Amino acid sequence: MVFVPGGTFVKGRVQDDVMRDWNNTPVRVQVRSFYMDETEVTNLMYNEYLDWLERVYKNQGDAYSNVYTAALPDTMVWRSPLGFNEDMVNNYLRHPSFQDYPVVGVTWQQATKYAKWRTERVNEGLLEREGYIEKGVSLQIDSISPGNEFNTQTYLRAPDKVYGGNIADVAGRNAQPRSRDVDSTELDFVKREKGLLLPEYRLPTEAEWEYAALGLSELREYNSYRGKKKYPWSGDSTRSTKRRTEGDQLANFKQGKGDYSGVAGWSSDNADITAPVRAFPANSFGLYGMGGNVAEWVADVYRPIINSDVSDMSYYRGNLYTKPAIGEDGKTVVVNEIEIDTTPNNKLNVKALPGEVEFTQIDESDSQFRPNFNRAYNPNYLDGDEKSTPNPDETEMYKFAIDKDGNVIKNEDDVKSLVSDQTRVVKGGSWKDRAYWLDPAQRRYLPEFMAADYIGFRCAMSYLGESSKKKRPRD
Repeated sequence: MVFVPGGTFVKGRVQDDVMRDWNNTPVRVQVRSFYMDETEVTNLMYNEYLDWLERVYKNQGDAYSNVYTAALPDTMVWRSPLGFNEDMVNNYLRHPSFQDYPVVGVTWQQATKYAKWRTERVNEGLLEREGYIEKGVSLQIDSISPGNEFNTQTYLRAPDKVYGGNIADVAGRNAQPRSRDVDSTELDFVKREKGLLLPEYRLPTEAEWEYAALGLSELREYNSYRGKKKYPWSGDSTRSTKRRTEGDQLANFKQGKGDYSGVAGWSSDNADITAPVRAFPANSFGLYGMGGNVAEWVADVYRPIINSDVSDMSYYRGNLYTKPAIGEDGKTVVVNEIEIDTTPNNKLNVKALPGEVEFTQIDESDSQFRPNFNRAYNPNYLDGDEKSTPNPDETEMYKFAIDKDGNVIKNEDDVKSLVSDQTRVVKGGSWKDRAYWLDPAQRRYLPEFMAADYIGFRCAMSYLGESSKKKRPRD
């Protein structure tokens, strides 16, 4: 991952809004420092995830085999009624020729599940490296049964229940009690205070993605920016102005009608569909593919307005405040049964797995008399539904085929918008977009349960501590 130092920038449109979307009005916001993947998640990386799920879940009965099925990308996104793309349907995900290409056909829901899985594997590896778990435990994939895998939240909140309650069988040397006064059955667990376990991998917020894509360091002069940027690179052209590469395209995008790559042997960008993730130069932060190749999922729920009057610090729409469920015995509740539901387009979505901590939404007792928030569910906060609708009986302005609980709306008269609380922001241009969409300020949306052949994703991670890694000199 690449460290992205935080700062202020103008989020939104910096050029004419020729599409008349009016959904990216410029606002100044502050972004905290964070880490971001150097490239999009590739087919090779995602296949590693699928391989792990297949070994652990696929042969454990119908319910658990659905965990693997739910993670499979939709390869049929490549099909076109008047296009020959069956070779991509059959080969793009698995064939080694495409292993360094960005994975596509992945829904927002699938992308967030991948990020969660990555969190567990990395933290388990850190515990192994530091001797709190026996060496090689994370590699014994074929011996893992559902509910016995490692989970970070379970380890932190209910460590005696991690690995299905069998943590004592895999405890490393540093987890063994050192004092003779301690019962030999008690183990030393790594607590959050030690700082060993990493924050979760997640999708970047829209503000983080746009800030990282712009890479404004070329324009910085002291404490201000000199001008504005249209692309992730310097200048107003999509072609390189450097002497050695002058005239070369700086991104993979559609150059015109029927022109996805340029003239062969001269101005071609060598990619009629997607391209390897490092095929084009990185921006000033060292991030590849922030313009062109594939558009990317971000964490935010889509709304056409950015309400910076409410928050201009780490702006994000989509907060759902939860807390660990506590049982009658006063201990943290751990999920015992798998929970899978079906999305409106008949895809599977895994909501909970055995061994995970059960979280519930905060209630009135948690938000009472708080000046900063008053409810758990905030994706539709001040977006025009409850506070601005002319009819007080209509509390949901943004209804689109499904309600906020994910239930399909049968009555077409109840559908009021193409936008819903399940509609997520898509950022960046792709191999099938014109240069207009390469501007990091542009934004689109798609329901979180749908996929496309031009949308991929990358992960981010919060940076904890001082905003900059460079220490200021002391007097």
